[in-house]
Amino acid sequence: MNKISFFLFYIFAWFIAILPVRLQYLFSDGVFVIAYYLIGYRRNVVMQNLKNAFPEKTETELHIIEKKYYQHLVDVFIEVLAMFSLNEKRMQKRHKFINIELLQNLYDKNVGIVGVSGHYNNWEWLNFLNSKVNYIGLAIFKPISNPLYENFMNKIREKFGSLAVSMNNTLREIIEQKRKGKLPFVLMVSDQAPSYTEKNYWTQFLNQETLFFTGVEKIAKKYNFAVVFIKMRKIKRGYYETTFELITEEPLKTEEYFITKQYVEKLEELIKENPNYWLWSHKRWKNKRQI
Repeated sequence: MNKISFFLFYIFAWFIAILPVRLQYLFSDGVFVIAYYLIGYRRNVVMQNLKNAFPEKTETELHIIEKKYYQHLVDVFIEVLAMFSLNEKRMQKRHKFINIELLQNLYDKNVGIVGVSGHYNNWEWLNFLNSKVNYIGLAIFKPISNPLYENFMNKIREKFGSLAVSMNNTLREIIEQKRKGKLPFVLMVSDQAPSYTEKNYWTQFLNQETLFFTGVEKIAKKYNFAVVFIKMRKIKRGYYETTFELITEEPLKTEEYFITKQYVEKLEELIKENPNYWLWSHKRWKNKRQI
């Protein structure tokens, strides 16, 4: 049954990918109506997250954000499928990297990078970066239970030369690439909800006590990699611009949790700038601090 459902999904994905862009977004509009008005996919989760994050906003303001979020979420789903047919020239028009010279300067110094982002805007399109730098991009992903869908997503992530790497194999792959004489750019989307552990980091984030992974900081210090925050903005429907902000070039000289704090603050600032584009349907605050 899983194979049949995946086969049908695969046909659907290719159908979406070959549609003209205008029809892709027309289709997205239709899916939005179904997901938002008819199915109501996780609307209770989204609204509760928004209320907790922005207690100062009115009910009307929150519903406006909610609706725009669902419109954007469906667009991202369609855009990820569209990567099947998007070549480098077309991607270049739709996703621009503004200050990529920051990365080149680090490469010239023979410094590896941990690039950290969140589930904001179209995070899967960040894998296009690998075609623009000399680094070997390692796209770190959290494994899912269905290997068919996981392989499907990894093919998309690797289209422009990145290597999709399970988070469980991150350190092993960094060592392997360094052994081959390649300099890694480790791309990590680090705002998932980790399981409770004292080794992770609690802080205030979007008006709530929140648990964060510290993997970015650990990898940076273990291999003395620079840490760069990836700031992706939506210019208009289907068009994005990404800039890079250096958190540190010398992680071994930073205090414990400095890197994690910097990332969290920058992500929160970005979300507050335009909350429509963060992954509000994720059950981000399911873990509560144990006293």
